[in-house]
This record gives sequence, structure tokens and C-alpha cells, in this order.
Amino acid sequence: MPERTATVVPEDGLHARPGATFVETAAESDADVQVGHVGGDPVNAASMLAVTGLGVERGDEVRVVAEGEGAEATLDELERILTTPEADL
Repeated sequence: MPERTATVVPEDGLHARPGATFVETAAESDADVQVGHVGGDPVNAASMLAVTGLGVERGDEVRVVAEGEGAEATLDELERILTTPEADL
């Protein structure tokens, strides 16, 4: 199962606009996507409540796992969101 580990760059972490962009991208994917802190329990990446409930802040390391059609492309885009400053999203 493809996965990525990334250090979160956006100032607001996975809250506000970066979080919404992340969740929207996961929801539009045909792959089943999970996200969580490295070493923590993953949650459904397509759920805004679940993702914001993680409390991911700037500088946190997260693990994203995807399974199904388009998994690699979805991970590429989610990794870009996690590692791009909010102003550049």
C-alpha cells in the first residue's frame, strides 16, 4: 500500500484553508486515503472533522496512506499540500 511521510509546512497545519484543501483532495480521489501522526492512529483523510481532530500543527510529521485507483497520484497531490506554504496553495 503506497504511503508518504511529510513534515507539515502550512502555518495553520491541517486547519483552515490547508486542511480544507487536503480533505477536498482526498474526498475527490477514487483511492481510500488515511492520514495520521507518525506512530499514531490514522483517520479518514476525506473527513474534515476527523482530520481537524488530529490537531496537526506546522512542523508535525504525518503519514498518509492510500489504497485503490489513483493512489500514487493522490499521494503526490496530498504531499504537495502538506509541504507547500499556505500562500502558495
